[in-house]
Amino acid sequence: MATTMDVTDVEAVVRSDAALLEDDLAEFLDALTAPARAAAVSVHDTALRRALYEPVADALGSKVGQQALPPTAGAPGGRAPLRPSMVYWAYRNYRGFPEGAEGFSGKAERSPERADTASDLAVIRRTAVAVRILLKAAVALDDIQDDSDVRYGEPALHITHGTPLALNTGAWLIMSALRHAADPAVVDSLVRSVGSGFTGQAVDMSSRTALTRAELLAAPRATRVDFWESTAALKTGTLFWMPLDAAVAGLRVVEDDRLVLDGAMRRLGLASQLFNDLTDFVPEFGGANTHEDFDGLGNRVFLELLDDDGVPPGEDFKRYVLGHPHLERTLLALAEEAVALKRAAKDAVHGVCRSERSAAYFDVTIERKGHLIDRLLAAVRQRSGA
Repeated sequence: MATTMDVTDVEAVVRSDAALLEDDLAEFLDALTAPARAAAVSVHDTALRRALYEPVADALGSKVGQQALPPTAGAPGGRAPLRPSMVYWAYRNYRGFPEGAEGFSGKAERSPERADTASDLAVIRRTAVAVRILLKAAVALDDIQDDSDVRYGEPALHITHGTPLALNTGAWLIMSALRHAADPAVVDSLVRSVGSGFTGQAVDMSSRTALTRAELLAAPRATRVDFWESTAALKTGTLFWMPLDAAVAGLRVVEDDRLVLDGAMRRLGLASQLFNDLTDFVPEFGGANTHEDFDGLGNRVFLELLDDDGVPPGEDFKRYVLGHPHLERTLLALAEEAVALKRAAKDAVHGVCRSERSAAYFDVTIERKGHLIDRLLAAVRQRSGA
């Protein structure tokens, strides 16, 4: 693919794509809530606004997690933070970049796969909105299942609107996302992602039960690690896999590339979950919640620190882990593993990138959280003296 724009200009395209997604999401929400803005509203309409429109608006709001691109004067969407989408990375990789840094105002490069970029962009735009909606639904339901009162510094949806409405909102968002996607191949991919996510949630919640905990404690270390990896691949891995698989399904990307991307997203999911687990032990990242997430066996550190004979009966998990002589060594090894997984995932994706700009676009997108994985390793090395 010919290059007509310097790699340093890629962020302008990323911002343009991200701004388009935000506009499409706002249009979706605006269309949904239009009846509530009518001049004459009935009791029924008022109730619907309170019970559906307002919770949906809150669910699609600012509880986003990953770092956004900061506002930049004069850039697309310059007045608000923007969140790059892996869906749009797939479009740019397989359908090309504009000639200039002005986003969609330029003429798109042509890709050998297909030439009808206009119709492909329409599919991608709907797919990106559907993916964002599904991610918001996952947040709403996950907070209920984990009994979390706060999400990224804000009250969780079930705290502000109550559990029944939050459950209904999450279910409604899933239905709405699948309907909005429209393209049969995209819908099929998203349905599989939703199924994987719910499967992972079920296994994760089972680890909090006495029976599964006892079985895991009695199992060899390799079995416990395999349990963690299988669950993390279904839960966290799906969050990375869903956007890309839906996008490449809509673009009819060749199967070989899809398999490469599937494996890369699984590695990113494991790296992200390792990061989440390890922050319980690093005050710079865990903050006020450091050393608090010891209520289940999902934390990878438990699986690494427990001997094959298990923890002595009646042992306090928190005291056992924090007092273990191999704690620092284990934290360092797992932090290094997270970085290695992220690096391997990026290398795999770069292998299917059609241009240097595509690789740069992917890096901008994934490093919103990826840079934290590197920072975590640096922090662990510093505290361990390595």
